[in-house]
Amino acid sequence: MTAKEADQPCASHQRWQVGDVTITKFVDCVEAHDLSHIFTDATRDAVLAIDWLKPHFVTPEGLGLLSFHALVVETPDRRIIVDTCWGDGKDRGPWEVRSNLQTRFLQNLEDAGFARESFDTVLCTHLHVDHVGWNTMLVDGKWVPTFPKARYLLDRTEFEFWRNPHDVPNGDGFADVQDLCFLDSVKPVYDAGLIDLVEGTHSVCDEVSLLPTRGHSAGHVSIHISSQGEEAVITGDMTHHPCQLVHPEWGLKEDYDFDQARRTREKLFNDVAERPVLVIGTHWAGVTAGYVRRDGEVYRLEYE
Repeated sequence: MTAKEADQPCASHQRWQVGDVTITKFVDCVEAHDLSHIFTDATRDAVLAIDWLKPHFVTPEGLGLLSFHALVVETPDRRIIVDTCWGDGKDRGPWEVRSNLQTRFLQNLEDAGFARESFDTVLCTHLHVDHVGWNTMLVDGKWVPTFPKARYLLDRTEFEFWRNPHDVPNGDGFADVQDLCFLDSVKPVYDAGLIDLVEGTHSVCDEVSLLPTRGHSAGHVSIHISSQGEEAVITGDMTHHPCQLVHPEWGLKEDYDFDQARRTREKLFNDVAERPVLVIGTHWAGVTAGYVRRDGEVYRLEYE
């Protein structure tokens, strides 16, 4: 994984209102990547040809901006955190640049009024390393749940896939990193009895439900929010970068099912196109959210 830290074009703490639900973004880091290292066909020329990606999603040189952030979802009755980024102090084996991080992530939450003890629910769209890291924290040499009063809701298929022996590509150490991740960021929460395994379009509360979006991982879900006639979708890794609105066929070598991931993107983009559904990208940098609009045979993101 090659990347460099990037300046964030917009404020780290963005906020959106969806009916009675407030969604706040907390950035762990933003990086600039050569997208051809992520999507094989995403050459710089191909990326720069998509004019509307600038300035929020690509640099003037054609590097793709990727944000790693968590989303705090506040409903009238529940406080939820969606995807918990990289985490601190964790051995990531061959990914040395990701090992033993020390960030202000928890302090930023606290400073904004979101003490870790105040969360009712943790949602993980899937169990890849950059989405579960702050599920746990190190206390007296032991990994313990970061959000001790929350229930951690995980898709059963996703959990069982990583808990049991699995066959995933390990060309850049991905499988090794995932095994380390499960041991320090998922198993301790399970052992503490805080995990609820759920299936399908599970209703978290009146305003929030899980939306199965399989392909990138075995049990990947996105998050659907509906309140007072307004809607939003938090994508997870159903999509990594807005360039996939133009090229839904661009996928990752780490995708569990490459073809299914493409079909999932095509279906979700089609379902939300021309509808007032706010799409919040889990790795989309800059403005991070917008509305999907048809642009000939493909799509574009409309944002302010």
